[in-house]
Amino acid sequence: MRVVVLTGAGISAESGVPTFRDADGLWEGHRVEDVATPEAFERDPDTVQRFYDERRRAVALVAPNPAHAALARLEDELGDELLVVTQNIDALHELAGSTRVLHMHGELGTALCTSCGARTPAEGDLIRRPPCPVCGARKLRPDVVWFGEMPYGLDRIDAALADCEVFVAIGTSGAVYPAAGFVSTATARGARTVELNLAASEITGLFDEVRHGPASTVVPAWCDELLGGLDRS
Repeated sequence: MRVVVLTGAGISAESGVPTFRDADGLWEGHRVEDVATPEAFERDPDTVQRFYDERRRAVALVAPNPAHAALARLEDELGDELLVVTQNIDALHELAGSTRVLHMHGELGTALCTSCGARTPAEGDLIRRPPCPVCGARKLRPDVVWFGEMPYGLDRIDAALADCEVFVAIGTSGAVYPAAGFVSTATARGARTVELNLAASEITGLFDEVRHGPASTVVPAWCDELLGGLDRS
């Protein structure tokens, strides 16, 4: 069974990772325009670097929850037939044991060199302007996809959606594109679609099946059902 899983902030929130966008539209007290755009980085790089350095330290203190563990168990059974596409920039899927993870919005744990384009582990705070391990330029920025930038891996994601039998969205708002459009793509290509969310999203009506509740509860239950229905002969 070929399965594509999309995860959003809701799956990590139960581990203590704050959802990026608050109800008032701010991102941990900052306007989006001040910390999550290329223009913000050009205008005030120190504020942007400090914001992501603080997030990197905070996320390092949290651990995966049962939802992450359930998806890792699903990968153990499905292997290459499963792809987890995450909008999250934390590494909780990997810490739980998942290896087939595509971070479409980048990763807190890596740095992007604006000089040579290399993506390398972020060693310490980037506000200190460490040199790029590849080219030596002190031009590192967070390896995070900001508004106005192209997400990573869209070709690979589109190919997986075209080939999958099941598409499930976990902990997503349905407000951020292109991820919010994945359910329509999967449906058009014949996949069964499932939403697992704390509450209704902006696109709940597009899914074949909807289950609402905490990710740490509904995700393991759904994974158990999926695995229980596999033909192991």
